[in-house]
Amino acid sequence: VVFLPNYRVSLAERIMPAAEISQQISTAGTEASGTGNMKFALNGALTVGTLDGANIEIKSAVGAENIYIFGNDAEGIRKLRAHAYNPMDYLNRDEDLKAVIDFIASNALNPAQPELYLPILQELTEYGDRYCLMADFHSYADSMALVSKEYASEALWNKKSIINVANMG
Repeated sequence: VVFLPNYRVSLAERIMPAAEISQQISTAGTEASGTGNMKFALNGALTVGTLDGANIEIKSAVGAENIYIFGNDAEGIRKLRAHAYNPMDYLNRDEDLKAVIDFIASNALNPAQPELYLPILQELTEYGDRYCLMADFHSYADSMALVSKEYASEALWNKKSIINVANMG
């Protein structure tokens, strides 16, 4: 993961053709993806994302087998919220999720600033996880495992990439 300060079109023109994967992971129903994901797909990057915004159009264009959709759709998120979504239910029953949260809380990522990730941890565990990230975690992890497996097959990955380019134009 690389953070690019002062992100602008001239940087996008360099990054998008070089990317092999585009993660569009906004919570379904928030439609925060814009059209950047389409530009990545046009350049051959495969998309990992929620079924939201332009990801819906990409899935329709390239086929479900050539995009990695995970998590709840917008209706699923509405249902979670309508039924008193409790992120701690997910944390308490998913050992992998608990391990991730515990690792972040351990300050191993930035020992010099032990409070750095506290607002994120509080949002997820104390303030209700407004984006239902805990609910989508396991599905996301499964998608990323599939991405890793399929990326190891150069022929398969290249085929999917070519399908993305051919069907997005």
